[in-house]
Amino acid sequence: MIKKSNRLNLDVQFGTVKLQEKWEEVITTLKARKWVKAALQNDATITLRFVGQAEGKKLNLTYRHKDYATNVLTFPYDSSPESSEVIADIVICLPVVEKEAKDQKKEFLQHLTHLIVHGTLHAQGFDHEDEVEAEGMEELEIAILRKLKQGNPYV
Repeated sequence: MIKKSNRLNLDVQFGTVKLQEKWEEVITTLKARKWVKAALQNDATITLRFVGQAEGKKLNLTYRHKDYATNVLTFPYDSSPESSEVIADIVICLPVVEKEAKDQKKEFLQHLTHLIVHGTLHAQGFDHEDEVEAEGMEELEIAILRKLKQGNPYV
């Protein structure tokens, strides 16, 4: 049986020209599409926005009431009841991802790939609010990352 590929309408954005100039050759739309599609279980329209510290902090404060920039924020939107299409914005704060990768002694793209997969799963309703949900989501992330030839991010 051949697995149907899910349709993905992906918009990749950089929050500033400076970020775009630094990262657009490393984080290509082709790579981003591959990482998001690997985690999709339905058709989707997703905006993947790469931001700096200031925008990341502002969004985290506004929507989560936490006064710091975090690595990934996911904003899922309700689609129509008759559609299973996922509609979401995923915001990645690149300076935070850079620092975390360095602190965790990981390759930047490996860590970024994991966070994009993580955000894409959140867009589809996966969560890690309790131990059972967290374990299930982590197992799914590990399996997806393995298909992308990435190591287990939790070791």
